[in-house]
Amino acid sequence: MTDMVQARQLIEALGTAAREAAVVLAQTPAPGKEAALIAAADAVTAQQDAILRANEADLAHGRDKGLSDAMLDRLRLDAPRLEAIAKSLREVASQPDPVGQVIAEWDRPTGLHIRRVRTPIGVIGVIYESRPNVTADAGALALKSGNAVILRGGSESLQSSAAIHACMVHGLRAAGLPETAIQMVPTRDRAAVSAMLGAQGLIDVIIPRGGKGLVGLVQSEARVPVFAHLEGICHIYVDGAADPEKARRVVLNAKTRRTGICGAAECLLIDRAYLARHGHHLIRDLIAVGVEVRAEGELQIDGTIPAQPDDFGREFLDMIIAARPVDGIEQAIAHIRRHGSQHTESVITEDQSVADRFFAGLDSAILMHNASTQFADGGEFGMGAEIGIATGKMHARGPVGAEQLTSFKYLVTGDGTIRA
Repeated sequence: MTDMVQARQLIEALGTAAREAAVVLAQTPAPGKEAALIAAADAVTAQQDAILRANEADLAHGRDKGLSDAMLDRLRLDAPRLEAIAKSLREVASQPDPVGQVIAEWDRPTGLHIRRVRTPIGVIGVIYESRPNVTADAGALALKSGNAVILRGGSESLQSSAAIHACMVHGLRAAGLPETAIQMVPTRDRAAVSAMLGAQGLIDVIIPRGGKGLVGLVQSEARVPVFAHLEGICHIYVDGAADPEKARRVVLNAKTRRTGICGAAECLLIDRAYLARHGHHLIRDLIAVGVEVRAEGELQIDGTIPAQPDDFGREFLDMIIAARPVDGIEQAIAHIRRHGSQHTESVITEDQSVADRFFAGLDSAILMHNASTQFADGGEFGMGAEIGIATGKMHARGPVGAEQLTSFKYLVTGDGTIRA
């Protein structure tokens, strides 16, 4: 009981400070926000050694806790990944400021001129697991969109996230902006998560970024709106009209480039017409690079293991993939509708009518044609970074960048206009 009371007091203090900072940010011109992000990027580069030392401590803690290799990979930082974080901060800084953008405008016969313009949401709470880079991504996108943010990273990434957060605060300070615009919950206590979920009037929206357990907890307990980021159960359907070399490149990249990200392919569907023309080379390619292929039906060859029913609709986040033969596009669509998480799906085909049917028949947040599911990323979409991939159907869908972190308001201009 005491832990929960203390957690609520902590979140109330952070939320109150965030709301005050949000008022300032909503009125901050674009150059001020840009300067803060560039200074933060410079700090990440300058503090590389300190951040990597903090990350090594987190990795040691994670190994002691028995984290899987995939989770450790999500947690791990190195010089190239820190360089990517700094680059992302600069890319977000250079993008157009969404605040105040006119979405639509029109005139009414009454003489009124009406504009719908983008406006910050207010205070955003981000709850995430493992990945310390989310500290920079979420902080940058919230700031760019004029929002204050409260960050609650995973317990396993506490020291890494704190080191990156210090760089974000340095950027705010350098630009003369409130340091409370980007705050981090300074505790591993899980009571803080529950306190954030119940912080009505302090936090305007919660964004969870993590596994099914975290997202399920947030959705079931949240008293404030949620941008849901569910599991990345991503599918690739290889059609009978697929180019075999394109299929090989895309399938291998989608599964093996980074297995621990939400855009990694978890299920391979192969048209029986493709098998008849090209055989099992896609399965053999996966086995050759060390992927455990859990195959069904005629996809079972030497080196595979029989798929179990619960292998379909499962996020492995590892060098494991489920594989099933299908009879054409309609059966592939039916499978994805049943087992997918509405995250990202890809079709490999040279038949445009099949690609069109795939796009029309599925309602995942991201649908791709002849491209790897690993492109399901805000940076790759030109957003500079992302807070997550929203798989719900309200407000934001797909990669959540700065523009998706805005709402809108109406600005109405008259000339002594009265209503009859």
